Amino acid sequence: MLKIILPIVCLSLSASAYAQQRQKKAIYIIADGIPADVMERSPMPNFKKIIAAGSYSRIHVGGDKGTYNETPTISAVGYNSLLTGTWVNKHNVPDNNIKAPNYNYQHIFRLFKSQYPAKKTGIFSSWTDNRTKLLGDGLPATGNFKPDYVSDGYELDTVRFKHDKKSDYMHLIDDEVAQQAANTLRVNAPDLSWVYLEYTDDMGHRYGDSPELANAMTMLDVQVGKIWDAINYRQAKFKEDWLIVITTDHGRDEKTGRGHGGQSERQRTTWMVTNFKDLNTYAQYFDMGVVDIMPSIARYLDVALPESVAREIDGTPFIGPVSITALKANYVQQHLDISWKALEKKGKVKIWVTTTNNFKTGEKDTYHLLGEVDVAQQHYFANVTGYPSEFYKLIVEAPANSVNKWISLK
Repeated sequence: MLKIILPIVCLSLSASAYAQQRQKKAIYIIADGIPADVMERSPMPNFKKIIAAGSYSRIHVGGDKGTYNETPTISAVGYNSLLTGTWVNKHNVPDNNIKAPNYNYQHIFRLFKSQYPAKKTGIFSSWTDNRTKLLGDGLPATGNFKPDYVSDGYELDTVRFKHDKKSDYMHLIDDEVAQQAANTLRVNAPDLSWVYLEYTDDMGHRYGDSPELANAMTMLDVQVGKIWDAINYRQAKFKEDWLIVITTDHGRDEKTGRGHGGQSERQRTTWMVTNFKDLNTYAQYFDMGVVDIMPSIARYLDVALPESVAREIDGTPFIGPVSITALKANYVQQHLDISWKALEKKGKVKIWVTTTNNFKTGEKDTYHLLGEVDVAQQHYFANVTGYPSEFYKLIVEAPANSVNKWISLK
């Protein structure tokens, strides 16, 4: 009997050790300017393969409509909301000019690299501003962050990619970006990567909802298929587990499909495709936003967010346990009427408040503990008489996550 048991135990330990050695890697793709309804009615065989392995969700951009964090449905704005997990009131990129990003709200690449300096990052993009301005390549304000693998700037090469009136050159650039990404994944396998593809947005602006946009979607599917094949190759040949997240930065207007930037339902409604199958309760039953992608990637890659950073994140992870969501707060006669939805009934929440926003300038906010109650209570009436102010930053900290809200009385 003993001779039979010992080999089984050894095999079990070997399998466990093998699993622990598998490296986690993540890549996200932004395919520009695709409304959810266009994605859903396009024949996308490669996208469907990824969805079959994982999931598809409608999500939103644009912040909370009509509130302090309402965010323009514009390209660079959406990219930075994904990168930082915050809306425009924090990251300060309100348009495509990207004049003064607030790098105090750190992007996922900087956080990842600061925790894992030996691991590699990559960006594959048609627009150099994604690297130079949003990622802040080499800037002191971003901790001198530099991506390890870069393929961008092709739009500046007008010899190889001769600019034409129909913008067909952008399709050729996207082909090159996708191919470079696929090649780099196969050979070098960076641990965290961003791929940006533009052509769909160009066709939307030029033609709106049209055969040209439909054709661009078909081309996009082929490009994403190359990247998905590279991921499957790595997972089959190496001890690696990959997360892929594909999304868009904004929808388009209802009337023509050409415009965006506003807060109409179609401009706000976007989508997410991922190979991650087990979306948590929050993702299954609540309205996800583009800001949820950053903390989800952080969880997947085991990036521990510093407390000061975590308290500013507007997103909620769709990976792993989540205790609370749907935070509401209202000022009522020197009290804050606070409520939330409990997704897990166990544990306590701590309710914190500060009357400053020093984080914005890279300084520290001093938070005061207002109370501690059961998660399942789902509400708290907090006395703030001792903290008179016209502005409050509220944090509700639960065992598995925290949520935040600003309250302005001005």
